[in-house]
Amino acid sequence: MGLRVRASSLLPSLALALVLVSVSAQQKFGINYGQIANDLPDPTQVASLLQSMRVSKVKLYDADPRVLTSFANTGVEFTIAVGNENLQTMASSPAAARQWVATNVQPHIPATRITCVTVGNEVLSSNDTVLMSSLLPAMKAVYAALAGLGLGAQVTVSSAHSVNVLATSFPPSSGAFREDLAEYIQPILDFHGQTASPFLINAYPFFAYKADPGAVSLPYVLFQPNPGVRDPNTGLVYDNMLYAQIDAVYAAMKAMGHTDVGVRISETGWPSKGDDDETGATVQNAAAYNGNLMQRIAMGQGTPLKPNAPIDVYVFALFNEDMKPGPTSERNYGLFYPNGSPVYAINAGSGGSAGPGGSLNPYYTSMFSSSSKLAVSATFLTERVILLLLLQAIVILVLQRSS
Repeated sequence: MGLRVRASSLLPSLALALVLVSVSAQQKFGINYGQIANDLPDPTQVASLLQSMRVSKVKLYDADPRVLTSFANTGVEFTIAVGNENLQTMASSPAAARQWVATNVQPHIPATRITCVTVGNEVLSSNDTVLMSSLLPAMKAVYAALAGLGLGAQVTVSSAHSVNVLATSFPPSSGAFREDLAEYIQPILDFHGQTASPFLINAYPFFAYKADPGAVSLPYVLFQPNPGVRDPNTGLVYDNMLYAQIDAVYAAMKAMGHTDVGVRISETGWPSKGDDDETGATVQNAAAYNGNLMQRIAMGQGTPLKPNAPIDVYVFALFNEDMKPGPTSERNYGLFYPNGSPVYAINAGSGGSAGPGGSLNPYYTSMFSSSSKLAVSATFLTERVILLLLLQAIVILVLQRSS
């Protein structure tokens, strides 16, 4: 009887271990799925790709019904977007917002998990005062439309802002929004506080490094080992720029009276290729930035200011987009080429060594190769079998010692 009691007492622990392994295999980061390209794969193939990668969150720059339908019943969370071109209309016409929600959100729920609508992208960096004045009214109109359909509790409303809305970002504790944007940001923060929605920031340490590679430490921006930088006001030490930027936003919001709004990184990434004057845009740096960031996300890490609040990040981007204007880097942020082959392999595990199943290694997840899909499935199955054998050995060992 004693042996049976001891053996049965191990079952909850073994079950918990299996659950933890399953949770750790689920990637906790989001991915930006842009489509400014003429050679992208069909959304159904993309759905298979992201499921094989176990990515749980996707952010679109529109509300493409082909994508939303392709991801039905996958459990993947979606952030969809209202384009800047629609803000003035929605701000002045609640009916337009209701029509947009009825067309782009309601038909897809609950099969597709739409959890957020972003209204506009980097509007406050546009210098278009009419557009800037339309932002909050449009956000409120979309929120009212969602609430009118009973969706207000499950779909939040926000807008993505460039990190350049900050006038000061270092030290992080001195973070402050630009004075010329205060009249827009203050009521937006009030809205977020009232609706329990996040403040979204697009943050790219790459730009800081490219602008001044002689002064900005590459290991600091790539999450690699470095001495770190100490905030003289708080004593907190930052070992990477992204966390410092996040905490600067928290400080800026606090200065406006808000400690009740969360920060979500709606875009961050590193280009694998750039023009001659785009220092640091290399495959090696892109793999380091995204891989090290994903490892920290997998660990559930928070920032120095908010250590118990895991960072909420959407990596930019899923694919290289060959039709994007601007410098070469703009077309080379993707983890994948449009044909499904990886731009580079990265370790997105919880800090361990890279491997086929425990890492987000694109070489093991081809959307077009059935043999690759079989290899991925076999790898995950092999890991589970090994785990079960290990746990069985532990049980036997414990039983033997108990006897």
